[in-house]
Amino acid sequence: MGATVSTADNQGKIWGGGENEPMGASYGKLMMWFFIVSDALTFSAFLGAYGFSRFKFIETWPLADEVFTHFPFMHGVSAPMYYVALMTFILIFSSVTMVLAVDAGHQMKKSKVAVYMFLTIIGGLIFVGSQAWEWKNFIKGEYGAIETKGGSLLQFVDKDCKRVALAEFAATLPEEREQHTKNKGVWFLGEGSLPTYSVAEVQAGFKAHPELLIRTEHVNQDTKQKTILSRAESDTRLADASYVVEGANLIRNEYGNKLFADFFFFITGFHGFHVISGIIINIIIFFNVLVGTYEKRKSYEMVEKVGLYWHFVDLVWVFVFTVFYLV
Repeated sequence: MGATVSTADNQGKIWGGGENEPMGASYGKLMMWFFIVSDALTFSAFLGAYGFSRFKFIETWPLADEVFTHFPFMHGVSAPMYYVALMTFILIFSSVTMVLAVDAGHQMKKSKVAVYMFLTIIGGLIFVGSQAWEWKNFIKGEYGAIETKGGSLLQFVDKDCKRVALAEFAATLPEEREQHTKNKGVWFLGEGSLPTYSVAEVQAGFKAHPELLIRTEHVNQDTKQKTILSRAESDTRLADASYVVEGANLIRNEYGNKLFADFFFFITGFHGFHVISGIIINIIIFFNVLVGTYEKRKSYEMVEKVGLYWHFVDLVWVFVFTVFYLV
């Protein structure tokens, strides 16, 4: 049985290019593909966990059309999914400019590579800024809700079934509220910032507005609408209130099931980290293009390698967009 002997003459030529390139790709590009595949499996696991959780709690899962309704400079105007769609378009367009940069690199056109790389960076920055703005609105909330002692979520609507914010009806009572902190000896009951209104103020305001009703977090799977209680049922449920919820965080969520916020922060945050990493790498490559580094090497392969990563980030967002916002 013969054996292959490695000698000084053939060492170092395995990844040396030409006919020795495995799968017709250089070492750098092949390693980038390995990274992309492993990262794709990670995102698949996260989205799979999201899908299973949503299926398990489908009756209380928030409706995307009610959560992502904001649009810059259009305060008070309901624009469900419009801004998310715009963000997605910008990110996909940045992928197009990256393709053009790679093509210009193949043609050894330094100026065009620089221009298209710059446009790609701008697109990435706009997307990250938009995602931060979306996070701000998600965390801040718009209407507010009540959490009962059993952990159920109660939202408020008018006679036309339109959401009503706590600020529109909550009463102002002469009461003092104390925040639980460690220096007051209740560290085991520590809490974040106090809500704008207390439970008593919400209950008093609701009693003073007989036209208001309570909507539960349970969604009718046939009508895709949340269950609205009668006035008598609303009074009974509100008497069991324990906490005022404003916006969303890792503990409470005014939109519906708490897991939705947990997954939203984790998955979109993880993707945002990838976008920020891609922007930083693109900036480094951009300046290398300007100083002529790749012109001297007579190869713009680095642009192509970072382009593979950027396309992957864009593709992952398509799946995140589909799972979180469309399905």
